[in-house]
Amino acid sequence: MSLDGYVADKVGGVAWLGGDGSDAENFGSYPSFISGIDTVILGYTTYHQIVTELSPDQWAYEGMQSYVLTHKSCTDTEEIAFTDKPIAQLIAERKAVDGKDIWICGGASIVNQCIQANLVDEYTISIIPTILGNGIKLFQQFDTAQTLRLKSTASYNGIVDLVYEPTT
Repeated sequence: MSLDGYVADKVGGVAWLGGDGSDAENFGSYPSFISGIDTVILGYTTYHQIVTELSPDQWAYEGMQSYVLTHKSCTDTEEIAFTDKPIAQLIAERKAVDGKDIWICGGASIVNQCIQANLVDEYTISIIPTILGNGIKLFQQFDTAQTLRLKSTASYNGIVDLVYEPTT
């Protein structure tokens, strides 16, 4: 997310994602993080942005099972399933299967549904050295605070990675 808490600019763009250029070849903790994932959950808007803008020639999460939450009628592939299951049901089903971790890739609406349903085991957030000023916020307003415990930090190319776990 941007330093001021946005995951996309006001038109949904993410061209600003990236470091400050001080160590552009350093991918930081991402390779280690992604190697621990076998399930990716994302919304249709994030999926569409990946396949049309960010990685149109190759599925970005090849080798992992991806679930796209949508009410649209789309054709599943070997690695991508389109579903309108409630997020809590989908996560419960995936947690019941032996494997690696589940990544809620986006968007913010799905992340916030998971927070409200107390489904988040760990928050891994990369702070991008950009202040957008407006756009799509990662976190919406909630009625109750959630306290977190810091597990680790890392920095590379001007980006700071923060890993937290809920305390309750």
